[in-house]
Amino acid sequence: MSTLLNGKNGHTTHHRMEMFMNGPTAPRVDQSFAEDVFTFRVMQQRLPKDVYRALLRTVEHGDAMTPATADVIAAAMKEWAMEHGATHYTHWFQPLTGLTAEKHDAFLTPDPDGTAISEFSGSALVRGEPDASSFPSGGIRATFEARGYTAWDCTSPVFLNRNGGTVTLCIPTAFVSWTGEALDKKTPLLRSMQALSEQAIRILKVFGADTGVTAVTATLGCEQEYFLIDREYYFRREDLVTCDRTLFGAKPPKGQQMEDHYFGSIPSRVIAFMSEVERELTRLGVPVKTRHNEVAPCQFELAPLFETANIASDHQMLVMEAMKRVAPRHGLQCILHEKPFKGINGSGKHVNWSMSTNTGANLLDPRDETHTNMQFLTFLVAVIRAVDVHADILRASVASAANDHRLGANEAPPAIMSVFLGDMLTDIIEQLESGNPRKTLKGGKLDLGARTLPQIPRHSGDRNRTSPFAFTGNKFEFRAVGSSAAVAWPGTVLNTIVADSLDYVATLLERAVGGTTDTKKIEIAVRKVLQGIIKQHKRVLFDGDGYTAEWQATAKKRGLPNHRESVSALCTMTAKKNIAMFKKFKVLSKVELESREHIFIEKYIKQVLIEAETASSMARTQILPAALRHQTELAEVVAATEAAGLDADAARAHLEGHLGAVKALRGTLERLDAAVAKHPEEIHKHATQVRDEVRPAMAALRAAVDELETRLPRDLWPIPSYREMLLIR
Repeated sequence: MSTLLNGKNGHTTHHRMEMFMNGPTAPRVDQSFAEDVFTFRVMQQRLPKDVYRALLRTVEHGDAMTPATADVIAAAMKEWAMEHGATHYTHWFQPLTGLTAEKHDAFLTPDPDGTAISEFSGSALVRGEPDASSFPSGGIRATFEARGYTAWDCTSPVFLNRNGGTVTLCIPTAFVSWTGEALDKKTPLLRSMQALSEQAIRILKVFGADTGVTAVTATLGCEQEYFLIDREYYFRREDLVTCDRTLFGAKPPKGQQMEDHYFGSIPSRVIAFMSEVERELTRLGVPVKTRHNEVAPCQFELAPLFETANIASDHQMLVMEAMKRVAPRHGLQCILHEKPFKGINGSGKHVNWSMSTNTGANLLDPRDETHTNMQFLTFLVAVIRAVDVHADILRASVASAANDHRLGANEAPPAIMSVFLGDMLTDIIEQLESGNPRKTLKGGKLDLGARTLPQIPRHSGDRNRTSPFAFTGNKFEFRAVGSSAAVAWPGTVLNTIVADSLDYVATLLERAVGGTTDTKKIEIAVRKVLQGIIKQHKRVLFDGDGYTAEWQATAKKRGLPNHRESVSALCTMTAKKNIAMFKKFKVLSKVELESREHIFIEKYIKQVLIEAETASSMARTQILPAALRHQTELAEVVAATEAAGLDADAARAHLEGHLGAVKALRGTLERLDAAVAKHPEEIHKHATQVRDEVRPAMAALRAAVDELETRLPRDLWPIPSYREMLLIR
């Protein structure tokens, strides 16, 4: 199992939750402020030494935990939780809904003598038994097959959830069926982390790396974008309440065209909200670091420091839950949908991914003379190959009905998976391909021309916000992940495809190097292997503007896949090569992978149909009645004008234009209802029908409604407009 690392003093720390990954090093941070976390420091204070050491062996080496050890840990955990006011405990897990789930049990149990005793055994800590038939299973569990298990993930810290005046002990767990298949997002993530570690260590052995390296851990840092709107407006919009996005809305005169919101002064209501969210997350040990206004009006961002992928995934779920929970206290509603408002930027969740050893070394740190760092270049080239070979499953990992509204627009990376390296690394890769790299480009310093301003160091390359997978100094930033997504699945895919690529590279290197320890011979062999891989996979490298039509054409010439929407992307999940890869590294079986494809496609269908029926309902019960009232008013104006003996041509033309708009509304509404009424039985055919018929019909209805919004008086328009909602004071 993985631990967080201490890069400053170069050894593994037992206090995992007292440490955060932040770039190339892992500085130790005192987490005494994380008062609602049962940290390893707290456990060290409360547990007998032999029990504490046994727990560490389970966490760090995967040793089996004895029932006796579990009983002692459970007793200490219960005592700590009840001291903090907890009355219940729950196994907290991440089913394939994309949300979290929990079932609460009380610590107190009635005693035969009429009193009550507090109980929490080791078996209750280690294993739970929730219903496995009501969660999405993709056919793994039938309705009548209800048994499932939750299993304690001791690598992720136990925490307290304070909500509604109650305190609950939350135990992060995996969730599996009675037959053992994974029904959640945590189990495959843990498996993928183990696969990545095993293959990365093979590479390190080729280079004769530090013998103290016993594990390599994937790390994640997740930047969360979100919208805030006034809660009053939220509840007056059926589409926001039901779908988390607006299905109608005419473009306001002022959106984001002035670029005056980005990094602007944070409104007082928002800063109060942000501060409260940060306080709650700090108590839970979530290392929140950055907050700022984003590009679109009412859009903001929160970003934490790096952590191991497993803990970062759990913490990301807590971040989203905390923002949703805190916003109403400030009269606000937090919207996590990827595209809640048409015509302005949507929200993403940029996932920063890297690999670090248990001795504190970031394997994606180029260091100063990068052209001489063959170990770094090996890991870099392996990642490049992984993105090229497995672009299909990487694209599928971010596919959703919501993210379709965002990917490919001039606000988010295109659906084409490519890699941005920057000037310095691109130059070294080109040198390596043609021969022996001999230099590393330097960034130098910037003289700002004023004596009162310092000369600042300049990076050796620029950043590229249009790339879906960009190298940003000592990590890769996966920018295509949607704002509402749980990061465990993209993290699982990233870990697995890189493990597969590391396996491929390690096999070639082991053959080429043989048993030699001669560093010169090793370097020559490594360089030759990397040259071959670069020649084969350099097509995936692109440092230009990913928003342009030219890149679309260039990518097509290079043979790069371009799944512009989710249905085609999701249908690649169970390609033979993907089934073989996940099976080889024991991350997902064929059945488990097929179930996920089924669940994700089914979710796509349900989400779009809910939106379609909501749009139909709003158009029929709110928009059309308002339009007919205005039609009556216009007709009365025409009649009154003509009765007065005046020229009514202008009024009549206005009425006729309005009648045309109402007719368009009725026609598009009928088209949408007809499309929704179709129900192909086969799930892939149904998804295709929803994509090709329902979504275009929704777009046509929206155009008709938005046209009417520009015609109706404000006192008749039945729902809050963009002009009203996109303003926080």
